[in-house]
Parts: sequence; C-alpha cells; structure tokens
Amino acid sequence: MQSVTPRFLTAALYQFVDLPDFADLRDPLQALCDAHSVRGMLLLAPEGINGTIAGPPEGVQAVLAWLRSDARFAALQHKEAVGERQPFYRMRVRLKREIVTLGVPGLNPARNAGTYVKPEDWNSLIADPAVVVVDTRNDYEVGIGSFARAINPHTKSFAEFPAWVAAQSQPGGALAGKPRVAMFCTGGIRCEKSTALLKSQGFDEVYHLEGGILKYLETVPEEDSLWHGDCFVFDERVSVGHGLAPGHHQLCRSCRMPLGAAELASPHYVAGVSCPYCHGTRTPEQEQALAERERQMQLAKARGEEHIGARQPGTPPRSRAEDDPA
Repeated sequence: MQSVTPRFLTAALYQFVDLPDFADLRDPLQALCDAHSVRGMLLLAPEGINGTIAGPPEGVQAVLAWLRSDARFAALQHKEAVGERQPFYRMRVRLKREIVTLGVPGLNPARNAGTYVKPEDWNSLIADPAVVVVDTRNDYEVGIGSFARAINPHTKSFAEFPAWVAAQSQPGGALAGKPRVAMFCTGGIRCEKSTALLKSQGFDEVYHLEGGILKYLETVPEEDSLWHGDCFVFDERVSVGHGLAPGHHQLCRSCRMPLGAAELASPHYVAGVSCPYCHGTRTPEQEQALAERERQMQLAKARGEEHIGARQPGTPPRSRAEDDPA
C-alpha cells in the first residue's frame, strides 16, 4: 500500500490590539499547539500577537479558532501556505515587550497606523513620482527583491529604522519636508508600525500596503506587477515569487542568509558550513561541528527521518521570525 505524504498548513498572523493580560495567554496557547502537533513561533506582548505556525490543517485551524474565540482577536487575519513538510522544528510561545521590535515607546499602531492601500491600488500609488516609496525590511531581504523605485534603508534590524527616519528627515533627506510616503514589508506588520512612527512625527499622508508583499504577489497578476525578484519569507520556503510560487533561493544553514544562484556557485559556499556572507567567520572547530550537523541531516533525510540540528556556538538562531514572521 502506497503511503500518503502528509500535507502541512502554514499560517502567518499578527494583530495589533491592547493586550494587558498577554502573559496569561502563553501557557494555554503553548499547550494547545503542542496538543495539535503545531509548531512555529508566536510572540505575545502588550501591543498584540505576531507569529507563524504550521502543522496538520485541522490542528492549525483549531489554534486559529481558539484565538478568535477571544473577542479581541475576532477579526484576526492570517495568510496560508500548504506544503509537504513541516517547516519548523519546535513550538515556542514567547513573551516580548513588542511583537515587532522598533524600540520607540508610546506608539500604538492599533489606533494610529497609516492608511491601508489594497494590492490592486498599490501600483498607481507608487507610480506617482511625488510619493516616497520605502521598503521597511532589512537589507538582506531587500537584496533578493523589491518594488521598482523603492528606497532601501540598509538596516540590519527593524530597530535601526527610527534612526534612518531621523537622518532622512533632515534637509536634503528622502523624508525632508514630510512628503507623502508609501511603505511596505513582507506581511504588513513592520509597515503598520513604521507608519505609526511617521504619524507620531507629524507626517500627514502615510500609506502602507495592506497584507504586505505576500498579499500583493498573491493578488496582482505577474504581467501587471511592479515587483522584481523574490520575497524572503521566515520559514523553510526561504523565498516566494508571483502567485506565492517557490522562489529561487536556499538558506545558508550557518548564517541564515538567503542564497541565490551566484552565492551557491561561489567557492566559499559549502553546504551547511559556509557561504560568501559568513566564510571565514567560524573557528575550525565550529566549521567541523557544522559539517557534522550537515552530515547527520543528510543521513536522516536519506532514511526519511527528520533531524533537528542543534545550533552551533557562534551561529545565529534558526529563524529571524522574531523580526517579522508575518
């Protein structure tokens, strides 16, 4: 009898909402996910919830239904993707000061975010030369794809964005004079918070792409699209393109950078050990440990098993999901 490959549902979600009892939600939410074989990461903070989870479709739907049973999350929206394998290794529900870290006290995106722009109306907005278009994602994400005419702030983390805004608001900067600004990010959470930042600083006309790049790629036909390249995603898919089709990138298992054809062809690329971005940054002992982890992962794959590779000393966490999982 031929075995059937299990299908997994991935759901990315976030919502800004006043959540003073956020800490009380952690244990029941963790228990619920564990009971339904759901993995991923969910962040809880006084300002709301953010995360990506994956598992059997009925398990993921049970978690979403539990969240929406709370009146505060009744309008919670999520984005779905279906795959043949579980993209996460474990389930973590974490308590944070912010569901996406900007480090600016007093912002309230639930009440003071910018104006939503639907994907089908986005092209006409960013085609206006009077509108300043800003990609609020990090440099490694922008490097594999973005919208035409978008400004790259060259940030390494979202927490650097306020400093970029301050610098560009000075005379001669891209934001000088408080022009009309259109912002976008992967799923909407960073641009929602960054528009609240600009509004708190006196910008009157601030817009953001509803549903983020992912909703745009899902909604706008490729022949009408102003998007170029792939969109980095915070799970094992690595990147997606138009129609949310799998992208053209792999992930460096050492430094977690997305790798395209040029990087994969580099002599500095060694599967599981190094790539052009992290070559020469590890000790010989660390490289040996990484090589052994890769060997064990390939052996497990050949046996049809899952191998959870332990994080090696000096390597970053498995996922950048805390920066923008949605």
